[in-house]
Amino acid sequence: MRLDGLGLFVNDMSAMIKFYRDVLGFEIKESEDNSNVYLVKDGTLFLLYGRKDFENMTRKKFEYVNGLNGHSEIALYVDTFEEVDSEYKNAIRKGAKSILKPTTEPWGQRTCYIADPEGNLIEIGSWNKPFEIKDE
Repeated sequence: MRLDGLGLFVNDMSAMIKFYRDVLGFEIKESEDNSNVYLVKDGTLFLLYGRKDFENMTRKKFEYVNGLNGHSEIALYVDTFEEVDSEYKNAIRKGAKSILKPTTEPWGQRTCYIADPEGNLIEIGSWNKPFEIKDE
């Protein structure tokens, strides 16, 4: 089995598409008027599902977090500490909500947090070197 993508269940599809496309640079792969919208970032599939549409499909009622969602985060990586700062400033300028300003943590990572319009946490971080997946 392989990871295909990550999805969020959203209330305001239009606002969420605009945020991920215009603020964070995700590429939209289809019409914006669908109940399920596929976006891509760096080869990873990112899906937005309409909450009501999903509930209708599954015939179940779900509960959703109000305010900031502390259950998960979306992590974005940049190669340098300077990029953490510039991407943070750019996202805030374009309408993201600031949660944690860029900070160099004691373990050596520079990180910051923003939130999307529905309160999902997004980390922008760097170890001040190009991204690599370590095989263990």
